[in-house]
Amino acid sequence: MNSISVSVRTPADLPSAGLTAADAAVIAVDLTAAYGSSPVLNHVSLSVPKGVMAAILGPNGAGKTTLLKSLTGLLKPVSGTVAFGALRKQIGYVPQSSSVDRDFPVTALDVVLMGCYGRLGLIRRPGKKEIRRALEILNSVGMREYADRQIGALSGGQRQRVFLARALMQEAEIYLMDEPFRGVDQATEAVMISLLKQRREEGKTILIVHHDLKTVAEYFDWVILINRGIIASGPVHEVYTRERIAAAFQALPVWEEDGL
Repeated sequence: MNSISVSVRTPADLPSAGLTAADAAVIAVDLTAAYGSSPVLNHVSLSVPKGVMAAILGPNGAGKTTLLKSLTGLLKPVSGTVAFGALRKQIGYVPQSSSVDRDFPVTALDVVLMGCYGRLGLIRRPGKKEIRRALEILNSVGMREYADRQIGALSGGQRQRVFLARALMQEAEIYLMDEPFRGVDQATEAVMISLLKQRREEGKTILIVHHDLKTVAEYFDWVILINRGIIASGPVHEVYTRERIAAAFQALPVWEEDGL
């Protein structure tokens, strides 16, 4: 495994809830993160096995985005250790649409091609092969006709599809996604979840900050319930219970259908 450490630890030293280092895609140990002097995550420890699609759930302000940023290294943790079962260039990150500079002068195709820079290196430019593959992926997310459109001219949902296409272009082993379904219509969400399930079937690991509690059992096989710390983490059929959801959200969930 490859680790990002504040305290120097080796992957073999990391507790992994029954997972070996070879079986785990992501392990975090005693992770604390803050913005300035305000702590957001407190002593978070978790492990996620390879080949699952995991939902990160919690109320607003629970630290879900902070957890993803701490895992990727975009936010330096105050303390703790993170280890991945993949090389850094094999980790794909999809941010929230609202966090992207809409005035940055790049097209949708340019954004998707950024996904192959890790393989090409700093000197090589994307060629015909990479452009053809990028257009194929844009087509798979329903954005082929917008390939030459400036990223800032797209709607929030369209940008999310482009960012997903960039992650797919990267051919990552681990995908970290911050609310990729927010702002997209149901048809687009269905296409996106189908593509992600295909990646899972190929053995890829996907962590998604998610907000729709009713679709968790349908979409995911692993769940992480968080509220400034880990409430529970594990297989959906074991962890995703009314009691644990209530503990995370500090209220009982209201269901339109009795699906839990």
